[in-house]
Amino acid sequence: MPGFVDIHVHGGGGADYMDGTLEAVRTAGRTHLRHGATTVFPTTTTGSPAQIQRMLDACAAVRAAWTPADGARIAGVHLYGPYFAAKKVGCHAVEGRRDPSASEYENYFRQGIVRIATCAAELPNAGAFYRAARRRGCLVTCGHSNATWSEMALAYKAGMRHVDHFWCAMSSVDSLRAAYGTPMQAGMEQFVLAREEMSTEVIADGEHLSQELLEFAYRMKGPRRLCLVTDANRALEMPPGRYRFGPIEDGSWIQSNGRVGLAPGAGLASSVVALDTMVRNMKKMTTASLAEVVRMASLTPAERAGIADQVGSLEAGKLADIVLLDRQLRVRRVFVGGEEVTVGRDLSCGGVKPDQSATP
Repeated sequence: MPGFVDIHVHGGGGADYMDGTLEAVRTAGRTHLRHGATTVFPTTTTGSPAQIQRMLDACAAVRAAWTPADGARIAGVHLYGPYFAAKKVGCHAVEGRRDPSASEYENYFRQGIVRIATCAAELPNAGAFYRAARRRGCLVTCGHSNATWSEMALAYKAGMRHVDHFWCAMSSVDSLRAAYGTPMQAGMEQFVLAREEMSTEVIADGEHLSQELLEFAYRMKGPRRLCLVTDANRALEMPPGRYRFGPIEDGSWIQSNGRVGLAPGAGLASSVVALDTMVRNMKKMTTASLAEVVRMASLTPAERAGIADQVGSLEAGKLADIVLLDRQLRVRRVFVGGEEVTVGRDLSCGGVKPDQSATP
């Protein structure tokens, strides 16, 4: 198979990209490379401008000197937090949420490393954010939002073409009725399904979405507009326990049970499995063919992120990123740029252990 492309990933192996160190970036990259992700877009959480800048700097430094020994190739950063709706923050630290500010996001965009950019469509100045991201060639997305159809339509005009993790932290008929009363309104789900150009992504860990929802997403959007993502946090490959989601110093606490992340009193909190698990689950739980499942984990995200001329399929002229799997679709060998890589697990390189004081 072509190497997997993860456009929404927070960390793994005990490290979060928002830790903002070279060691954390490499640890997370090595962790995902072991599971077949040869290209990643490290994804921000909510946090202070200084914390986000620290993350961008660390990712840029690793990318500039990158070798396969550093883990998955960094194609760019996904600027995900901090521009979320106040009531749709999810497991992210609410203290780091804010409305978009041109002086802040233009600074990030000028650095040239942001390739995917998320903002809740209903926030003040969201349209200006989308237009600025589009000018920079980003995949422009809406996430952690309670947007109405009309707000999504305005966002679409401004360049928004993707919605983060379908059915998670997004508007629904019920959430909009609670906010606006009757008549009931359409929101993000309906807008994505009605617009052919809109793409979205699913977390196929078997915990976030049921088999029926995964099948529905596949049937409605198809393999050319549906991406598999991990949304994985630092608890990937780590034992069950309590972990920081986001910056190591003050990110919100989540609990991993070894199958999924859980936010105290707030439901699910990111995934703790990698893209190879998503591929196995999508093949097992839906009617998608193996070729279609592989596309959703490789070529489709590469196309949406604008890097399909380099990765996402096995074609002459592209980077020879290849994953060999056995009949059970478990990763056996990984090649990056045509060279086989062996990335062993090393928690001394930026990883942290679970907080042992946590109550299960």
